[in-house]
Amino acid sequence: MTQTGTAPAGDARARVERAALELFALRGFDAVTTEEVADAAGISRRTFFRHHPTKADAVWGDFARHVARLAELLRNTDPARPILAAVCRAYVDVNDYGPDDLPVLRQRMRLILTEPALQAHSQLRYAEIDRVVAEYVARRTGEAPTDLLPRLVGASTRAAAMTAFAVWLTDDGLSLREQLTRAFDELTEGFPSLRR
Repeated sequence: MTQTGTAPAGDARARVERAALELFALRGFDAVTTEEVADAAGISRRTFFRHHPTKADAVWGDFARHVARLAELLRNTDPARPILAAVCRAYVDVNDYGPDDLPVLRQRMRLILTEPALQAHSQLRYAEIDRVVAEYVARRTGEAPTDLLPRLVGASTRAAAMTAFAVWLTDDGLSLREQLTRAFDELTEGFPSLRR
Protein backbone atom coordinates (compact mmCIF):
# COMPACT_ATOMS: atom_id res chain seq x y z
CA MET A 1 0.00 0.00 0.00
CA THR A 2 1.11 3.56 -0.59
CA GLN A 3 1.25 6.19 2.08
CA THR A 4 -2.14 7.52 1.06
CA GLY A 5 -3.71 4.10 1.66
CA THR A 6 -4.46 3.36 -1.98
CA ALA A 7 -3.09 0.39 -3.89
CA PRO A 8 0.00 1.06 -6.01
CA ALA A 9 -0.72 1.74 -9.68
CA GLY A 10 0.90 -1.56 -10.70
CA ASP A 11 -1.51 -3.47 -8.47
CA ALA A 12 -4.54 -1.79 -10.04
CA ARG A 13 -3.21 -2.47 -13.51
CA ALA A 14 -2.61 -6.14 -12.68
CA ARG A 15 -6.10 -6.47 -11.13
CA VAL A 16 -7.66 -4.98 -14.26
CA GLU A 17 -5.76 -7.38 -16.50
CA ARG A 18 -6.63 -10.44 -14.41
CA ALA A 19 -10.30 -9.45 -14.21
CA ALA A 20 -10.45 -8.70 -17.93
CA LEU A 21 -8.84 -11.97 -18.93
CA GLU A 22 -11.14 -13.97 -16.65
CA LEU A 23 -14.29 -12.25 -17.85
CA PHE A 24 -13.33 -12.34 -21.52
CA ALA A 25 -12.45 -16.03 -21.33
CA LEU A 26 -15.70 -16.82 -19.53
CA ARG A 27 -18.17 -14.70 -21.51
CA GLY A 28 -16.38 -13.56 -24.65
CA PHE A 29 -14.67 -10.29 -25.41
CA ASP A 30 -17.66 -8.52 -26.98
CA ALA A 31 -20.06 -9.52 -24.19
CA VAL A 32 -18.08 -7.82 -21.42
CA THR A 33 -18.13 -4.07 -20.82
CA THR A 34 -15.34 -1.94 -19.41
CA GLU A 35 -17.63 -1.17 -16.47
CA GLU A 36 -17.89 -4.88 -15.67
CA VAL A 37 -14.12 -5.28 -15.82
CA ALA A 38 -13.64 -2.25 -13.57
CA ASP A 39 -16.21 -3.59 -11.07
CA ALA A 40 -14.54 -7.02 -11.03
CA ALA A 41 -11.16 -5.37 -10.44
CA GLY A 42 -12.56 -3.21 -7.65
CA ILE A 43 -11.78 0.09 -9.35
CA SER A 44 -13.68 2.89 -11.04
CA ARG A 45 -14.25 3.15 -14.78
CA ARG A 46 -11.98 6.22 -14.78
CA THR A 47 -9.17 4.21 -13.17
CA PHE A 48 -9.65 1.49 -15.78
CA PHE A 49 -9.07 4.02 -18.57
CA ARG A 50 -6.07 5.47 -16.75
CA HIS A 51 -4.32 2.11 -17.17
CA HIS A 52 -5.87 0.86 -20.42
CA PRO A 53 -7.23 3.14 -23.17
CA THR A 54 -9.40 0.30 -24.52
CA LYS A 55 -10.70 -3.13 -23.56
CA ALA A 56 -8.26 -4.66 -26.04
CA ASP A 57 -5.32 -3.03 -24.26
CA ALA A 58 -6.28 -4.89 -21.09
CA VAL A 59 -5.81 -8.16 -22.96
CA TRP A 60 -2.34 -7.23 -24.17
CA GLY A 61 -1.16 -6.00 -20.78
CA ASP A 62 2.02 -3.94 -20.57
CA PHE A 63 3.00 -4.67 -24.14
CA ALA A 64 5.11 -1.51 -24.40
CA ARG A 65 7.46 -2.98 -21.79
CA HIS A 66 7.64 -6.23 -23.76
CA VAL A 67 8.55 -4.33 -26.96
CA ALA A 68 11.13 -2.23 -25.09
CA ARG A 69 12.72 -5.37 -23.66
CA LEU A 70 12.96 -6.93 -27.12
CA ALA A 71 14.60 -3.76 -28.42
CA GLU A 72 17.07 -3.82 -25.52
CA LEU A 73 17.93 -7.48 -26.12
CA LEU A 74 18.59 -6.72 -29.78
CA ARG A 75 20.72 -3.67 -28.93
CA ASN A 76 22.85 -5.80 -26.60
CA THR A 77 23.32 -8.66 -29.05
CA ASP A 78 26.85 -9.70 -29.91
CA PRO A 79 27.55 -8.07 -33.30
CA ALA A 80 29.38 -11.24 -34.38
CA ARG A 81 26.18 -13.29 -34.10
CA PRO A 82 24.39 -13.75 -37.43
CA ILE A 83 21.44 -11.37 -37.77
CA LEU A 84 18.64 -13.91 -38.07
CA ALA A 85 20.03 -16.00 -35.22
CA ALA A 86 20.26 -12.86 -33.07
CA VAL A 87 16.63 -11.92 -33.74
CA CYS A 88 15.43 -15.45 -33.01
CA ARG A 89 17.43 -15.63 -29.78
CA ALA A 90 16.02 -12.28 -28.63
CA TYR A 91 12.49 -13.54 -29.32
CA VAL A 92 13.10 -16.64 -27.19
CA ASP A 93 14.63 -14.61 -24.37
CA VAL A 94 11.89 -11.95 -24.31
CA ASN A 95 9.30 -14.72 -24.01
CA ASP A 96 11.06 -16.54 -21.18
CA TYR A 97 8.23 -16.58 -18.63
CA GLY A 98 8.37 -18.17 -15.20
CA PRO A 99 6.06 -21.08 -14.35
CA ASP A 100 3.78 -18.83 -12.27
CA ASP A 101 3.22 -16.53 -15.26
CA LEU A 102 2.23 -19.27 -17.71
CA PRO A 103 -1.47 -19.67 -16.78
CA VAL A 104 -2.16 -15.96 -17.34
CA LEU A 105 -0.03 -16.00 -20.49
CA ARG A 106 -2.10 -18.92 -21.81
CA GLN A 107 -5.32 -16.98 -21.18
CA ARG A 108 -3.88 -13.87 -22.80
CA MET A 109 -2.54 -15.65 -25.89
CA ARG A 110 -5.69 -17.73 -26.34
CA LEU A 111 -7.71 -14.52 -26.55
CA ILE A 112 -5.19 -12.76 -28.79
CA LEU A 113 -5.02 -15.66 -31.24
CA THR A 114 -8.69 -16.66 -31.32
CA GLU A 115 -10.89 -13.64 -30.56
CA PRO A 116 -12.04 -12.07 -33.86
CA ALA A 117 -12.79 -8.74 -32.17
CA LEU A 118 -9.12 -8.44 -31.20
CA GLN A 119 -7.63 -9.09 -34.62
CA ALA A 120 -7.46 -5.47 -35.79
CA HIS A 121 -5.93 -4.38 -32.48
CA SER A 122 -3.48 -7.27 -32.69
CA GLN A 123 -2.24 -6.03 -36.05
CA LEU A 124 -1.21 -2.76 -34.40
CA ARG A 125 0.73 -4.65 -31.76
CA TYR A 126 2.38 -6.91 -34.31
CA ALA A 127 3.49 -3.82 -36.23
CA GLU A 128 5.34 -2.58 -33.12
CA ILE A 129 7.29 -5.83 -32.88
CA ASP A 130 7.99 -5.90 -36.61
CA ARG A 131 9.26 -2.31 -36.45
CA VAL A 132 11.73 -3.10 -33.64
CA VAL A 133 13.08 -6.11 -35.51
CA ALA A 134 13.25 -4.24 -38.84
CA GLU A 135 15.16 -1.39 -37.18
CA TYR A 136 17.67 -3.85 -35.74
CA VAL A 137 18.15 -5.58 -39.10
CA ALA A 138 18.51 -2.20 -40.79
CA ARG A 139 21.24 -1.14 -38.34
CA ARG A 140 23.12 -4.37 -38.99
CA THR A 141 22.76 -4.33 -42.79
CA GLY A 142 22.93 -0.62 -43.54
CA GLU A 143 19.50 -0.75 -45.19
CA ALA A 144 16.48 1.35 -44.30
CA PRO A 145 13.95 -0.22 -41.89
CA THR A 146 11.35 0.08 -44.66
CA ASP A 147 13.43 -1.92 -47.16
CA LEU A 148 12.44 -5.45 -48.11
CA LEU A 149 14.94 -7.46 -46.05
CA PRO A 150 14.41 -5.74 -42.67
CA ARG A 151 10.63 -5.92 -43.10
CA LEU A 152 10.78 -9.53 -44.24
CA VAL A 153 12.83 -10.56 -41.20
CA GLY A 154 10.41 -8.70 -38.93
CA ALA A 155 7.31 -10.31 -40.42
CA SER A 156 8.72 -13.83 -40.76
CA THR A 157 10.20 -14.05 -37.26
CA ARG A 158 6.98 -12.75 -35.74
CA ALA A 159 5.00 -15.30 -37.75
CA ALA A 160 7.28 -18.06 -36.47
CA ALA A 161 6.79 -16.87 -32.89
CA MET A 162 3.01 -16.66 -33.22
CA THR A 163 2.91 -20.15 -34.73
CA ALA A 164 4.96 -21.47 -31.80
CA PHE A 165 2.52 -19.81 -29.38
CA ALA A 166 -0.45 -21.34 -31.21
CA VAL A 167 1.07 -24.84 -31.01
CA TRP A 168 1.99 -24.31 -27.35
CA LEU A 169 -1.65 -23.50 -26.57
CA THR A 170 -2.79 -26.88 -27.90
CA ASP A 171 -1.14 -28.86 -25.09
CA ASP A 172 -0.50 -27.79 -21.48
CA GLY A 173 2.47 -30.17 -21.38
CA LEU A 174 4.41 -28.34 -24.07
CA SER A 175 7.25 -25.98 -23.22
CA LEU A 176 6.87 -22.51 -24.74
CA ARG A 177 10.64 -22.09 -24.89
CA GLU A 178 11.02 -25.39 -26.73
CA GLN A 179 8.29 -24.52 -29.23
CA LEU A 180 9.83 -21.10 -29.92
CA THR A 181 13.30 -22.59 -30.26
CA ARG A 182 12.05 -25.29 -32.62
CA ALA A 183 10.19 -22.77 -34.78
CA PHE A 184 13.22 -20.51 -35.02
CA ASP A 185 15.58 -23.42 -35.70
CA GLU A 186 13.39 -24.37 -38.66
CA LEU A 187 13.36 -20.79 -39.88
CA THR A 188 17.09 -20.09 -39.50
CA GLU A 189 18.11 -23.41 -41.05
CA GLY A 190 15.75 -23.10 -44.03
CA PHE A 191 13.27 -25.75 -42.80
CA PRO A 192 15.66 -28.71 -42.48
CA SER A 193 12.75 -30.99 -41.56
CA LEU A 194 11.49 -30.64 -45.13
CA ARG A 195 14.73 -32.00 -46.60
CA ARG A 196 14.27 -35.52 -45.22
